[in-house]
Amino acid sequence: MAFRLLWMMLLIGGVAPTVFGQAAPRQLGVQDYSPITAKERMQWYAVSTARGAVSGSVFSAAWGTANGRPEEYPNTWEGFGRRYRMSVSGVAVGNAMEVGLGAMWGEDPRYFPTNLPPAGNMRAKLKHIIKSTFTAKNRRGETIPAYARLIAQPGNNFLANTWRVDSESTVGQALLRTSFGFLGRMTSNAIAELRNDFSRARRNTKPPTVPGGTNPAPTPAPTPPGNGGQPLAP
Repeated sequence: MAFRLLWMMLLIGGVAPTVFGQAAPRQLGVQDYSPITAKERMQWYAVSTARGAVSGSVFSAAWGTANGRPEEYPNTWEGFGRRYRMSVSGVAVGNAMEVGLGAMWGEDPRYFPTNLPPAGNMRAKLKHIIKSTFTAKNRRGETIPAYARLIAQPGNNFLANTWRVDSESTVGQALLRTSFGFLGRMTSNAIAELRNDFSRARRNTKPPTVPGGTNPAPTPAPTPPGNGGQPLAP
């Protein structure tokens, strides 16, 4: 059941943009927004699922093994593996639902950094990170509620109740997993914002280079008036 749903949502994510068409890019401040393509949707799905598998799912499985949750799984490496597989399946299905549903109405699952310098803008950055957890861009580059995400997160976790063990197949556990899903997305947004800051800082501190070379461009010596255009001796 889960794997059929996964492949169905991935198929929708790849086909729907072609069927429904895509609007022309819209100007967003100083940058143009280009609607996400089917290929970019698949790339987002692959990268986001891989990141969840090597970060959030590992932590979730380790925490569950250390605390004996769920109690039906042993606190051994076997139990860790079962918890890990269950967590990864939830990440994969949830991302597939978001990609597939969002493709129907052109919702973009990607996070767009603020491009504000860190100094004096941390409050604005934090506000943008939190807001972007629950919003997305449509085909015209407008910010809208992230309907696909708001459906996929609880939908995936309540659907998982059909194959999870008894202690984790309750309404309360599904709501708890949903809240952790949004918290994980918020954390992912914060990491993307920091990564963008580091990348911009590295570009800004890179020394100028001579065309075709790697050495810094030499600074010409000052030329005083009436000196025949010759630079001053050092």
